[in-house]
Amino acid sequence: MKSLFDTVSFECSKNVTRAYSTSFSSAVKMLAPTIRQDIYNIYGFVRFADEIVDSFHDYNKEELFDLFEKDLAAALENKISLNPILNSFQHTVHKFQIPEDLISAFMKSMKMDLVKTKYHTDAEYKEYIYGSADVVGLMCLKVFVGGDDKKYQDLKEPAMRLGSAFQKVNFLRDLKADYEDLSRTYFPNTDLRKLDEASKNQIIAEIEADFEASYQGIINLPIEAKFGVYTAYIYYKKLLSKLKKTPSAEIKNTRIRVSDYQKMQLFAKCYFNYKLNAI
Repeated sequence: MKSLFDTVSFECSKNVTRAYSTSFSSAVKMLAPTIRQDIYNIYGFVRFADEIVDSFHDYNKEELFDLFEKDLAAALENKISLNPILNSFQHTVHKFQIPEDLISAFMKSMKMDLVKTKYHTDAEYKEYIYGSADVVGLMCLKVFVGGDDKKYQDLKEPAMRLGSAFQKVNFLRDLKADYEDLSRTYFPNTDLRKLDEASKNQIIAEIEADFEASYQGIINLPIEAKFGVYTAYIYYKKLLSKLKKTPSAEIKNTRIRVSDYQKMQLFAKCYFNYKLNAI
């Protein structure tokens, strides 16, 4: 029975989320049970694609990605895949009618990571972020609004800005690993070997503008999604605050983290605000 295979597939996507991101997994648990699995399904898909280009250094990444892309196309066409992660993802794509152009844009940005190590212009930078982050936010938004197209259009821009903010925070936090391990630099017109406070503060100001633009979308999300997304928003704002207080020289040489204790404090604050209808 395919239903049993689907159940196994869904569990695989859930396990991938738990294994690769404890923070995101915690945020998903704060979504309504009716939509959690579909967010796991989206995360599993984007995580596997990202792992191919970022982690599998001892293998032919281009060949692996090409196989993954072909399997994805077959899964979307046939509505089944023997790859449980792709089987889960295609289920959510068809259930919520996630547009193909969002998936194509994501895959294009992942392909860029196979060959491109520097982004020289704002246009290149924005194209990469749109495909690697904004469209993932839009895929999740499709799940959050449950087929309400007007709601989707109303919240589309804030969702993209939130995706951009999350991605840029990750870029800043992971400067050392991206540069030393993958020889990548994402921020245009910024020499990471000479990152100074002025350059760091310019990047942070850009991220803060994205966060500000995204907030109105968060408070207008359906009740099923609001608490989970708001918690992720607060977590990333805390991470950005720590990066802002960290000297640029230290950001280049270490990975800034939010401690488990701080995460618990943030969760308690978010829950309190949510219960008081403060968001």
